[in-house]
Amino acid sequence: MNFFLSNTKKCGKVKLFKLLYFLDFEHFKQTGRSVTGMDYYAWKMGPVPVDLHEEIESPEPDMAENFRFEERPIRNGEQTMLLLTPQKAFSEEHFSRREMKIMRDLVARYAESLADEMIEATHLESQPWHKVFVQQDGKQQRIPYMLAVSDAELELIETISAERKDTLKSLQ
Repeated sequence: MNFFLSNTKKCGKVKLFKLLYFLDFEHFKQTGRSVTGMDYYAWKMGPVPVDLHEEIESPEPDMAENFRFEERPIRNGEQTMLLLTPQKAFSEEHFSRREMKIMRDLVARYAESLADEMIEATHLESQPWHKVFVQQDGKQQRIPYMLAVSDAELELIETISAERKDTLKSLQ
């Protein structure tokens, strides 16, 4: 959270959720595991890490100590956005080079984006949110990480796996 909040503009709760979603699903696509370990659910405005959403709504002492929470008016005062501000400097020590690369790439792509643009990016037909929310009518349902992997990539994985099994059998 700290990295995205510190390196992008106008990063409120909605934009943060979308950046974390892109980070986790891209990392899963590359490695088979997420970075945060969070589950995302298909809500109307896009993927939401429900546990984090609930924690932000009622922060535990550790989160309240690490982030300042502030409601800011947007759209001529018709709505508000929850702005989180880190209270401590970001440290790379808990992240791999791959994780940092993905995070930097996301910042390069979305640093100036508004929440509405982030929502739109998660709603593309190729995105896991769209597959669950629209194609499967899975409103409020968990978005499986496997949806980050395309059918062509799955076929390639299955082919390689079958070839490895054949190789192992021939070595026995």
